[in-house]
Amino acid sequence: MRFKISIPTLIALLVILCSTGCSKNGPAPAEKVYRFSESITVDGLTRTYTLNLPSNYYETDGFYLVIALHGGGGSGTQFETSSLLTNKANAAKFIVVYPDGVQSNGLLKARTWNAGGCCDYARDNNINDVKFISELIDTLVSKYKINPKKVYATGHSNGGMMSYRLACELSNKIAAIAVNGCALMVTSPCNPSRPVPILHMHSYLDENVPYLGGVGTGPSKDYFHPVDSGLNVWSTINACGNKAVEVEDNAGYTLTQWTNCSNAVTIQWYMTKDGGHAWPGGLPGSANGDTPSTAINADDLLWDFFQQYQLP
Repeated sequence: MRFKISIPTLIALLVILCSTGCSKNGPAPAEKVYRFSESITVDGLTRTYTLNLPSNYYETDGFYLVIALHGGGGSGTQFETSSLLTNKANAAKFIVVYPDGVQSNGLLKARTWNAGGCCDYARDNNINDVKFISELIDTLVSKYKINPKKVYATGHSNGGMMSYRLACELSNKIAAIAVNGCALMVTSPCNPSRPVPILHMHSYLDENVPYLGGVGTGPSKDYFHPVDSGLNVWSTINACGNKAVEVEDNAGYTLTQWTNCSNAVTIQWYMTKDGGHAWPGGLPGSANGDTPSTAINADDLLWDFFQQYQLP
């Protein structure tokens, strides 16, 4: 016996099936995409970035977001290559975004961040990079499955300086920072709305941004503040009850730490005895770049550090 189903009846059946079996967010995409090159417009400027999602993105939610800021003269994709951070993000299952600083109008079209007292085109033209990163966070949190309490910033050189500025001015959106080869270069008082955990990595052999302060050997002729002066500023901001204590000194590095701070945050300072102005455990930033330290791995350290903290 054959049964004939009318068109209206068939449509009704499909509606019933979809109401019981379809996701509230609609059907899963036919192709799962994990890498995006996108842009947003801020103050009339087109700001670009590269986003990488981990392999389990479409199966779960509540992801950490790490904002990775390149050094002066670099780019998001360059920093991705030299830091190897995407490899760590894929293994540890967090989202990482690589924003691009603005390009100069000079011959080299060098990209920089306005970190306050550094650097070059972005600083000289008062580019509002804090606003860019703030709007980037809002955009990514609205579009992707990110836990807004678990957003972090990291960066090398000028990107690390920018991370420090974000900690000062955007502490309501960034839970902690981890920086390398840089200094605190803000020109306005640092008044975060909450204590901010700080992880600083540097090399004794870094001549581009000397840890004792001064003008480095790199293309920027800015004066860089001593690393310890910036960390002491943060120890006061974070109301750390204990003075800096050297908790480890081995053949590869020294580790200094401030503890008993407000909200149980910490400040950690790794000084490597090898390497130079490069991302520890990564690759040289350019063909003529310094050899990275092998005494520590920045990607492992920052991920272990970030997992200890989230916004209230």
